[in-house]
Amino acid sequence: MNLIFVYGTLKRGCSNHAFLAGQAFLGEARTVPGFRLFDLDGFPGMVPRADDRDGVSGEIWSVDPECLARLDILEGTAEGLYRRKPVPLLAPFAERSVESYLYLRGVEGRSEVGSVW
Repeated sequence: MNLIFVYGTLKRGCSNHAFLAGQAFLGEARTVPGFRLFDLDGFPGMVPRADDRDGVSGEIWSVDPECLARLDILEGTAEGLYRRKPVPLLAPFAERSVESYLYLRGVEGRSEVGSVW
């Protein structure tokens, strides 16, 4: 099983949450400072920001390899839209190895939405 930090449309109650059907919700979480969300026309992109002081809020899910493969397709990893990478989290997940999807393209001209989608 893999631990994934989701922060946008994959969260409970959001439009792409069905992609996590059958997987295990472990709890709410927050990244360490250094990440911000940008509006990408209806979905967010998380990007590293050295000047950030808040981090990003989201959820931790334990997902099986088949689900992870579906998420990679949804997030466009093969097309270079997002990259799945480890992200540091605050307690209680600080000691766990958790990955998330970081947006790879430019955010110039995009609205910064802060730490919560």
